[in-house]
Amino acid sequence: MLVRVTTPQNLDERFRDAVSALQPGEQRRTPDEPVRDGSALSGASARELFDAQLTSRHLDLAARWLRSFNEGFYTIGSSGHEGNAAVAAALRPDDPALLHYRSGAFYCARALQAGTPGDDESAKDPLVEAARDVLRGVVAAATEPIAGGRHKVFGRADLQIIPTTSTIASHLPRAVGLAFGITRNPRGPWAPDAVAVASFGDASANHATATAAFNAAGWWDHTGQRLPLLLVCEDNGYGISVPSPDGWTAAALKSRPGLRYFEADGCDLAATYDVAREAVDWIREHRRPAVLHLTMVRLMGHAGADAEVAYRTGEDITRDLARDPLVSTARLLVEGGFATPEDLITRYDEVGWQVRKVAEDVLGEPKLTSAAEVVAPLAPRRPVRTARSVADAATRAAGPGAAARSQAFGGKLPEQGGPLTLAQTINATLTDALLAHPGAILYGEDVAVKGGVYGVTKNLRDRFGADRVFDTLLDETSILGLGLGAGLAGMLPIPEIQYLAYLHNAEDQLRGEAATLGFFSQGAFRNPMVVRVAGLAYQQSFGGHFHNDNSVAVLRDIPGLVLAVPARPADAAPMLRACLAAAAVDGSVCVFLEPIALYHTRDLYEPGDNEWLAPYAGPGDWPGGHMPIGRARTYPVGAADNLTILTFGNGVRMSLRVAARLAAEGYGSRVVDLRWLSPLPTADLVREAQATGRVLIVDETRRSGGVGEGILAALVDGGFVGAARRIASADSLVPLGPAAQQVLIGEDAITQGAHALLAR
Repeated sequence: MLVRVTTPQNLDERFRDAVSALQPGEQRRTPDEPVRDGSALSGASARELFDAQLTSRHLDLAARWLRSFNEGFYTIGSSGHEGNAAVAAALRPDDPALLHYRSGAFYCARALQAGTPGDDESAKDPLVEAARDVLRGVVAAATEPIAGGRHKVFGRADLQIIPTTSTIASHLPRAVGLAFGITRNPRGPWAPDAVAVASFGDASANHATATAAFNAAGWWDHTGQRLPLLLVCEDNGYGISVPSPDGWTAAALKSRPGLRYFEADGCDLAATYDVAREAVDWIREHRRPAVLHLTMVRLMGHAGADAEVAYRTGEDITRDLARDPLVSTARLLVEGGFATPEDLITRYDEVGWQVRKVAEDVLGEPKLTSAAEVVAPLAPRRPVRTARSVADAATRAAGPGAAARSQAFGGKLPEQGGPLTLAQTINATLTDALLAHPGAILYGEDVAVKGGVYGVTKNLRDRFGADRVFDTLLDETSILGLGLGAGLAGMLPIPEIQYLAYLHNAEDQLRGEAATLGFFSQGAFRNPMVVRVAGLAYQQSFGGHFHNDNSVAVLRDIPGLVLAVPARPADAAPMLRACLAAAAVDGSVCVFLEPIALYHTRDLYEPGDNEWLAPYAGPGDWPGGHMPIGRARTYPVGAADNLTILTFGNGVRMSLRVAARLAAEGYGSRVVDLRWLSPLPTADLVREAQATGRVLIVDETRRSGGVGEGILAALVDGGFVGAARRIASADSLVPLGPAAQQVLIGEDAITQGAHALLAR
């Protein structure tokens, strides 16, 4: 008898009762005949997909069983969504997929498609191995093949399934970028005619990241860019407890320009397969994006702790149970004459026994047992290989690539001219980077035709063409997502975020997507990327907090992310080359934060002294001038034995000016430019602090949550016992005009802080 809340027990009983009551069709068909008239799905294929559906269902039941005695840690299941097995069947096993957390049957069907190596009797059953993958994730076993016990995800490199933990469709901008990369990089890891697929829920379709992806896909399609992308909306009508308004999801998806709309009953395996195949064939032929809207049901609630009775009526639950996709597929097979009810119930029990056996097996498998094990995949660092990559680029630039380099610079090599500003240095370095890395692309708002708001990317489009340097739509989420997907497809994206303040509406693409991919795939997948961001404050003629943002806390809080802040032209080039090499070698995600106020600065101490300029190093000097990630630079001023000033960005110039005046008073200082805010150059800053015993931290970010807090903590952890003082900006947004000087640190505050320390 049906209770008001669906349980594993009554779901199992209802399946048996419903299948037992099925009546065989009048004609028994051969396995290669269609499962019903007019369908392209054969009986044999339907039987295979039914096995995948059964495996997915029993995985949900096993997860609930494991949770009942605290050995399972994840119970969001796929029950009711098993129709997505037909989507996998409509695709090729080498089409890359980013899966929704209810796509268990897709995962099982893909494993069945791919099979296992070897044809002998010892070859493992692909469905059993797929079940083992999933259940290892449920119990957080370190042997789980993709995340290694860090989370329960659907992912496996040999199945071309890229792990995602998304519950809000935040993987969809990446999917757009992946389709973009497949088209733009025919020598990438996927076939040139591959189709990228991403599944998501109906409630998630309302999230900003999803709407950004829909919009970006349509925008690119409108411009003529080919995007072989299938977006699959698995619509069960609920977002945890909140129902989707009737008709809203279909209306919203149908209205998206540039996205062809397909729909099917996701509980009907044959209908789903036929429409999915139509959609995939259309995308593969036309290389254009489409959305497949599947109406499904959610059985057993959102997760194990979800009491549906609190927000659903018994009648609602009964209606969903009547659409159970496993019963629907059984009906196709029985009424089509491909199986008897007894056959299918027997198979149901066989699969259940196999899955239960696997669940018992994985119970004893090892877990992650140390912090070092957990964080190991976060940020691989191979500094020797990174340095070698820089040296190899230099060799190519000076040798085989010398003619192309001369042509790119119009015959006027930057090292042969006078000293350059920060902006000019970055421009020259980007030119060399696009030459050194054939898969590199540089893009963002206003970067191509205009050459950037501050001229930093001037002439790059003319030098390399619109395929490699291009303008995008005005949406930071889409800009970063494009890079995340293109990086997966073997490219080296260099996106620009026009202002630091604009990053905050899209920062989850870095935190939740970029930083997690290596963590949840143990390096099997990577999204190398160097994000250029114009930021920080002190612009003299362009104020307000949207263009002067001095907050970097959210970037420093992302595990594994590299945050570089070049202050001087002499550092900018080697630091940018180091970031690009780390991205290429280790798949690093780097943010290259460029201080706007220093872009065109020429002077340091006096007007006209040109002390802030620097000559550009030619390829022969790149290896010797390589700057490893996480190393600071010290500027001795005077005797350099009275005071250590730890700073970065705009603080470097202000501190050097103050240090010069202190030297005139007889005090020697050492100004330390951190250069890297993540990882902090801890060893360098502790060493330089201990050299004088007095430390002044000059931090242009905010007092609360600013970089200075991290520096102080590093000093304490490093055993520094001398005197320390911190100068930081106020906990305020940056106002317009002269009022900005009231909240930002200045040379007067640095001087006062220095004198206070020197008086001790």
